[in-house]
Amino acid sequence: MTHLKRFVLLLAILAVSLSCQAVKGIIPPLGNPASTFTHTATVTLTPIPPTSTPQPTSTHTPLPPTATSQPTATLAPLKTGERIDIFEKLWKIIDENYLYSDFNGVDWQAVHEEYYQKVINAHDPETFYALMNQMISLLKDDHSGFLSPRDVEQEEIEFAGENNFTGIGILTQAVYERNYATVLMTFPNSPAEKAGIKAHDNIITIDGQPVIQNGELMLYLFRGPENTQVTVEVQTPGQAIRQLTLTRKQFSEATPVPFQVFSTPNGKRVGYIMLVTFADVTIDRQVKNALETMTADGSLDGLILDNRMNTGGADTVTQGTLGLFTKGTLGYFVDRNNNQRQFSVVPTDINGSQKVPLVVLVGKGTVSFGELFAGTLKDSGRAYIIGETTEGNVELLQGFDFENGSRAWIAHEKFVPINHPQENWEKTGIIPDLTVLSQWDLVTTETDPVILASLEYFDSN
Repeated sequence: MTHLKRFVLLLAILAVSLSCQAVKGIIPPLGNPASTFTHTATVTLTPIPPTSTPQPTSTHTPLPPTATSQPTATLAPLKTGERIDIFEKLWKIIDENYLYSDFNGVDWQAVHEEYYQKVINAHDPETFYALMNQMISLLKDDHSGFLSPRDVEQEEIEFAGENNFTGIGILTQAVYERNYATVLMTFPNSPAEKAGIKAHDNIITIDGQPVIQNGELMLYLFRGPENTQVTVEVQTPGQAIRQLTLTRKQFSEATPVPFQVFSTPNGKRVGYIMLVTFADVTIDRQVKNALETMTADGSLDGLILDNRMNTGGADTVTQGTLGLFTKGTLGYFVDRNNNQRQFSVVPTDINGSQKVPLVVLVGKGTVSFGELFAGTLKDSGRAYIIGETTEGNVELLQGFDFENGSRAWIAHEKFVPINHPQENWEKTGIIPDLTVLSQWDLVTTETDPVILASLEYFDSN
């Protein structure tokens, strides 16, 4: 019997790439595998009346792992009867729980008839799990998806904040059109950080091999036994390519939350925090620690929350982070039967964090709970939003666990903001107050137009 634990998670479709072997979220997203993060997302338990045995809810998007990021563990074979059982239960779960009762125009009964025979003929587990994802993708919601038992294990590691990889300590995202991987952040005390690699730097080759080959990020190039050396070609935007030789290191830690304090031209102290995920239970705690550190020598005149690469995650982590800056009911989750659940946060003030002026940065990489985070702060009048309009991926997913360890994430609810309930963020995305374009891999922190616009905003207000 399928059991469901119910919890809430809003994760991205975008698989960010944790190049040095921390790979993030290879939960099968069905939309746009923009990179390969090796680190997964688990969800937060949020009670909902079980139908079989409820499991998680989330806004993450499962995406079948790519060859370069996929773990080596072998998937257990499935007998024909087991495949049919999972297929029938999955089809029924979607039939009874999917957010859109018209299945986005898809004839769901016809889908059953089409895929039943395909399931019978799917003799190896990889083909079967790919079929389940393919079937869900017919709904075209860019969010729902299916995870094999192997992917579920990976997902739960990420949510626990337990990266486990051997590499040079960078989180990257592939830039396919320029054939390199751009660095989103470095891990503290990592070989990369010690060698001077910074956010916005671009990794071109590793041991002489291009990191992008045939339109795919070659994560395996970053990997290797601990204490082995790797030669990396790196380029800071606007500078010459440099070659670095680094020694791989073992990492077992949470995804970092980088922060720093800027001084504006008018002398204001403005904090900066980067958020790449809410799919790690340590994130809200790390944000709290960042606020404490930045205010140890004095209060902040403003705070920039860089949400441009935030692929989403769990509701509890998002609520914990929001609670540092606002309070109360921020909106509702509504299912296809118009049942409503409040989305509320409990306030925690860290040296003035409830009142400090906020700028939240958004862009095409802001997804799911990343969007909801920015949208609710804007809706409540708590933050000014700068950047580019987001793609619109704020459906809440409910997770359904199967006896063989696989998991389905199905769009179950939509979000309605408390102050502007007429807005549909799934269709419009989060629209910034000030549109400023910037390409992460072509700028540095010092020259980033979005950050410069944010500092100018604080000087003008």
